[in-house]
Amino acid sequence: MDIRLDGKRALVTASSGGIGFAIAKELAASGAEIVLNGRSEKTVNAAKERLLRDYPNASIIAAVADLSNANGCDILCTQVPTVDILVNNAGIYGPEDFFETSDDTWERYWQTNVMSGVRLARAYLPAMQQQGWGRVVFISSESALNIPADMVHYGVSKTAQLALARGLAKRLAGSGVTVNSVLPGPTISDGFESMMAEEMARTGKSIDTLAKEFVMGNRPSSVIQRAATVEEVANMVVYVCSTQASATSGAALRVDGGVVDDIV
Repeated sequence: MDIRLDGKRALVTASSGGIGFAIAKELAASGAEIVLNGRSEKTVNAAKERLLRDYPNASIIAAVADLSNANGCDILCTQVPTVDILVNNAGIYGPEDFFETSDDTWERYWQTNVMSGVRLARAYLPAMQQQGWGRVVFISSESALNIPADMVHYGVSKTAQLALARGLAKRLAGSGVTVNSVLPGPTISDGFESMMAEEMARTGKSIDTLAKEFVMGNRPSSVIQRAATVEEVANMVVYVCSTQASATSGAALRVDGGVVDDIV
């Protein structure tokens, strides 16, 4: 399958590293103009340089904005008024016991993980609907279905993304605009590598080995029995953004390696 997105502008939020950067890179490989986003000018510009090393002819817009609040979303939409593809990847996570999780923490997760997508969809969807084509993707998580006991606040925000994506897909029925969610499971991202840096130094084990041990120790239901790569997650996102995926909307597409024990 030859996926081409020439002439399409794709905004990937929180794309200066990790899964977001991998998605931006694969969309660039398909010919899309890329809007890289992050909170720091330094990290966004560094990501732009990395992307241009691989794709020197890529068209890239660097858009610095903190999407954890309404003002940051407004700043981004002012810098980039229209897009054809919106990938809502911005999100935060971290363990905390439910009884110790404050209202402020709940609000911070809600604003970043959910409301950033609400605000950007509200800003960009009308033009997509008017032109009769568009793609919106929410990067959720297997934690949306398999709520972690030590991250209830995170799991709730990820479940909310599924509801939001499904509702938007129904709201835009018949418009030519599709809205879907992609649910990664354990993934070897920049964040995971940073978390495991000390363990790699202590044991001499590779990141792949430590990731496999993590999966088997914490997600033993995994069918592939290893962590996914960021490229594997990006591949699903690029397909959902393609013209070939025009019959897929309102779906929650798992790239969790079979962690969620569900046949539906």
